[in-house]
Amino acid sequence: MTRPARAALAAVAAVVAALGLPLLVAATPAGGADHARPATTRTAVDNPLADRPWGVYRGGAEMAWTPYVRATGERKRLLGKIALRPKAKWFGDWIGDDAIAGKVREYVRNAQAGDPETLVQMTVFRMMPWEQEACRRLPTAAEQASYRRWIDRFAGAVGDAHVALVLQPDGPFALCAPGGSRLPSSLVAYAARVFSALPHTSVYIEAGAADWHRDDVRPAVQLLLDGGIAVTRGFALNTTHYDSTPRQVRYGARVVAELARRGVPGVHFVVDTAENGRAFTGEQWRAAGRPGGRFDNARTCRTRAERRCVTLGIPPTWRVGDPRWRLPADVRALAEQHVDAFLWAGRPWLRNQNSPFSMSRGLAVARTTRW
Repeated sequence: MTRPARAALAAVAAVVAALGLPLLVAATPAGGADHARPATTRTAVDNPLADRPWGVYRGGAEMAWTPYVRATGERKRLLGKIALRPKAKWFGDWIGDDAIAGKVREYVRNAQAGDPETLVQMTVFRMMPWEQEACRRLPTAAEQASYRRWIDRFAGAVGDAHVALVLQPDGPFALCAPGGSRLPSSLVAYAARVFSALPHTSVYIEAGAADWHRDDVRPAVQLLLDGGIAVTRGFALNTTHYDSTPRQVRYGARVVAELARRGVPGVHFVVDTAENGRAFTGEQWRAAGRPGGRFDNARTCRTRAERRCVTLGIPPTWRVGDPRWRLPADVRALAEQHVDAFLWAGRPWLRNQNSPFSMSRGLAVARTTRW
């Protein structure tokens, strides 16, 4: 085990001891001991995201905020469905190594609004190269050093704040690295160790979505094992897809079971529900003629009765079994056992889920959601 890994696990052990949480000793996985969840990892059944206020960042760093502030009348009411709900803001390479700590401190301070017990939600999207470029080349030595420096400074700025952190959306791109390299996953694992060593940060490594993997849990399990799942709270699903919440919960429960079989028990997960109010899979989108032109910019719903289009889903909440969500009985039971929260890390109100804010998309998803 490396020195950073030992330091991270020691810090986690101190947190576990201080909180009086139970410890579990993991069995050795079939592939060896590298992925075994260490006995010092927090695996208590209590939910670190529950029973505390969830902060809403109110400032220009959240792209939906300024349009909401400037709006009036019905437009303001609709945009409030986005701007006034807790969301996981994305932080990535567009924020430089020297600037990231200040940006994080400001975001945490704003979202907490003076209450240190408030949960702050954040998304780390720092890997370079990533997405299609990650399939063509590996990070250079300079990019690797910059990544670690950026992560260290980000974590230092988070400190002891209560944070739910989604780590590296579009996670499956780590599986297409040239020559089967695990270098991208090793960098994600570095971030997982650093963030998980913080006293109140719950890390969820993004594992794609049920439709991304065509319901096969093996690729998700592999990228999670390679990405350091053993030292985190768990994983995230559906951050950039539109697949249904029931499918994610059932799929995630199967991932949890396979991770336990591989020697990593006690894993929880979160599901993104920002954009799946009229759920559809990537395959269904392609069969319909790719409405919207790009999957990231799939067509928004025009009416509340329309199906297989983009609109807001279940509001962000840790009350995953609430009858208001109208989930099937088996899904409610699985969610209450394994799911820490339904989060909004996806951003369907942005062009290509990226930038800039799109007023037409924002109003469409707010107008057509049943929530």
